Amino acid sequence: MANQYDVIVLGSGPGGYVAAIRCAQLGLKTAIVERENLGGICLNWGCIPTKAMLRSAEIFHYMQHAGDYGLVAKGIEADLGAIVKRSRGVAKQLNQGIGHLMKKNKITVHIGTGTLTGANSLTVKSDKGDEALSAKHIIVATGARARDLPFAPADGKRVWTYRHAMTPTELPARLLVIGSGAIGIEFASFYNDLGSEVTVVEMLDRIVPVEDADVSTFLEKSLRKQGINILTGAGVEDVTVTATGITATIKDKSGKTAPQDFTHVIVAIGIVPNTENIGIDGLADMERGFIQIDPYGRTKTKGLWAIGDCTPGPWLAHKASHEGVTCAEAIAQELGNKDVHPHPLDRSAIPGCTYCHPQVASVGLTEAKAKEAGREIKVGNFPFIGNGKAIALGEAEGFIKTIFDAKTGELLGAHMVGAEVTELIQGYTVGKVLETTEAELMMTVFPHPTLSEMMHESVLDAYGRAIHF
Repeated sequence: MANQYDVIVLGSGPGGYVAAIRCAQLGLKTAIVERENLGGICLNWGCIPTKAMLRSAEIFHYMQHAGDYGLVAKGIEADLGAIVKRSRGVAKQLNQGIGHLMKKNKITVHIGTGTLTGANSLTVKSDKGDEALSAKHIIVATGARARDLPFAPADGKRVWTYRHAMTPTELPARLLVIGSGAIGIEFASFYNDLGSEVTVVEMLDRIVPVEDADVSTFLEKSLRKQGINILTGAGVEDVTVTATGITATIKDKSGKTAPQDFTHVIVAIGIVPNTENIGIDGLADMERGFIQIDPYGRTKTKGLWAIGDCTPGPWLAHKASHEGVTCAEAIAQELGNKDVHPHPLDRSAIPGCTYCHPQVASVGLTEAKAKEAGREIKVGNFPFIGNGKAIALGEAEGFIKTIFDAKTGELLGAHMVGAEVTELIQGYTVGKVLETTEAELMMTVFPHPTLSEMMHESVLDAYGRAIHF
């Protein structure tokens, strides 16, 4: 029958649409259910359009410092409306691209709100009415949304989530950012570059707290130098919203509270999984709203799978996409395909990137986590100032840090802050997946002049062999 499939994917974000494509490639009759826009939050309201905005801010930053490169640029201004328009155009282009991929792979798209009615069936509610679908396997990829402050829910006017911050109608004069994870720091960097007076409040003792402590320290110093006010070990106790701004009661690390006035606030304090009212109750084990799965995406109910931000973290688009492929291949294997060999997700080899200025990127264990795990380690560091390409680019700020097991030479982790490190990190990620040791990395020839040479030097430094510093 028309509404019977091998696989139905509920949600079309970077996990869902990738899972659907891989299922189709493996010859499975596949459908995808999406309540809003193909591509999900990441493509339409997250990863991609924010990078378009950050690119505009980066160009603006360079234009303002044209003299550093022997150039003259006068009368430079930022057009916020044009920046937003470009960002939305990028999202629209990619959204249309996902639609093309669905047609190319013969994936049936059902637009509407999907609700599970069992492990192998769901109902799609749309303007056209209710439609019943069934499948041998269902993949839940419903993603997550921004967490609200209980005492100051987002209104889109003065209190923003990341979604509101991407389509501003005015440039905040004085912006408060609550939370210093990737989303908070990226928006703090963006609005600071455009001229807003920015304050970041972080309840933990350092910003980007999931990163290596040395990276946090370096980034905080850099952002402060750029004019961002950073309060760590602090919390927002209350927010009063008016027609013209907000007053936030902030408790500092000494325990003192004081009101501060801002024009806008961005709340970046984490996510809430989109697992309410989707019919998952009783079909899967849940923890704080997140669907519990095995390393292949299986829930406790046969035929029901889950991937992406509605499952345990890290909550990253590339992790969701990788899970989508693993899950699709595991389903194909269960349906009799003997040519696929899915691999379980290795969470220790998932890179993380923050696109502020300077950029931050990492993979694997931090130095502290490696020590907590009882590992005897060797640590290497190499600064951007020691790299010819970085100096030529005018980007001599940053460093690369590598962590190895002292006994085996296993690469345990890599941590970077500086220009283009979000591109460099994949080299170490490949190394971890290939189970490389310091020996292979030392024997690798790195091209000159490149920023990647710092990766080599950092490895050498861990063993007392750095050449250029």
